[in-house]
Parts: sequence; C-alpha cells; structure tokens
Amino acid sequence: MNPLAALQFLTILPIRTQASGSGAAWFPLIGALLGLAAAAVCWAIPSQGPLLAIAALALITGGLHEDGLADVCDALRAYRTREKMIAILHDSRIGAHGALALVFSVSIRWQALAHLQGDRWVRLAVALAVSRAAMVWMASSLPAPSTGLGAHFKRSLSSTVWTAVAAQYALGCALLGWPAGVWLPASQFAVLLPVRQWFQARLGGCNGDCLGFTCQVSEAAALIALGIV
Repeated sequence: MNPLAALQFLTILPIRTQASGSGAAWFPLIGALLGLAAAAVCWAIPSQGPLLAIAALALITGGLHEDGLADVCDALRAYRTREKMIAILHDSRIGAHGALALVFSVSIRWQALAHLQGDRWVRLAVALAVSRAAMVWMASSLPAPSTGLGAHFKRSLSSTVWTAVAAQYALGCALLGWPAGVWLPASQFAVLLPVRQWFQARLGGCNGDCLGFTCQVSEAAALIALGIV
C-alpha cells in the first residue's frame, strides 16, 4: 500500500511512482492533508480564505473531481440509453448542466466552509478525508459499467484497502467527538446512498467520473453537516 500512489492519483503534485489501487488505502490521509492545506489558506487570508481555499483545492487536485461532477450531470439524464450516457461521460466537452453543477458545487462548498463551526483545522481535515473515503466505498460497492479508470481502480481494490480506509474514517469521526462525530457519518449515509442507487439505476455501476461526482457531493455534505453541529 503505497501512499505516494494515492498522492499521485489525487493531486497534480509531481510524484512519480507505480500507480496502484492499493494506494487507495491512503485516500483519507491525503484528503486530510488537503483539508489542512485549505485550513491554512483560510488562516492566512481570513477575509477571502473560504473562496480561495476552494480555488486552492481545485488547483492542487487539477480539477479532477470537478470534471467528474460536470460529466455526470451532463450525462445521466432521463430518457437516455445507457450507451449514450457512457458516450457522453467519455466526451471531454462540458454542457449547460455540467457548468451549472460546477457553479453550485463551488458556491455551496464556499459558503459551507465560511460557516464552518468549531476547530476549522480538524473539521476541514476530516471533511476532506471522508469525501475521499467515499470514493473507495462507491467503487467497491458497484460494478464498473465500462473500461477505463474506474474499472482499473475497482479491480485493484482489496479487503485490506477497505479495512485501512474504514479505520481512518473511524479515527476522523472520533477526533470530531460528540455530536459531530456521529452527525457526519449519518449525513454521509443519507446523501451517498441515494447517489449509489442513482448510479445503479441509470448507469448500471460506477465509473471514474462517478467517483469524482461522489467526492464532490460527499465533501459538500460533510462541510454542511459540520457547519451545523
């Protein structure tokens, strides 16, 4: 389980290592580090910190998850065949629905971050950790509907990877304490279970773009939940 593989997968940092799905064992850790980086931006520039933190995250990750969000919102529409949706997911162009999804995603996370309660350093680290863990859960719980990054990622996951991810998830919730440590996973379950069912019904599984969508939705839900309690 190579943490550098996770860093290479989730960021644009110049890491050169053998890509492996076993690196997914460290996805929550990398997410936590991204959360700490976002918290540092908020601390350094208090007036515009939340918006700049969202921008910094997009830059560090290369907009990987935003791209998945936009593609899914463009593709998974009613009355389309599964083959048509998969073709749109493979298309690099962005449509109106994808553009609107990006606007909403940035706005929601920006405002949720601006109203984050408690220790921002810990809460941002945990929020981004669980959103990266959500990708592993989604990939492991659904088949891959086509060849590509999602299929390769799913094939390389193992029970050891999932155990490591679950342990980091539990540690993050424990660090939050009561009631945030209970409220956060409950909110994730409430949001991600319908997303999983939507992927299953419309696409028959989960590809790489779906993982990016999952990360964005999970991150937004986590920030909102932690801003409430």
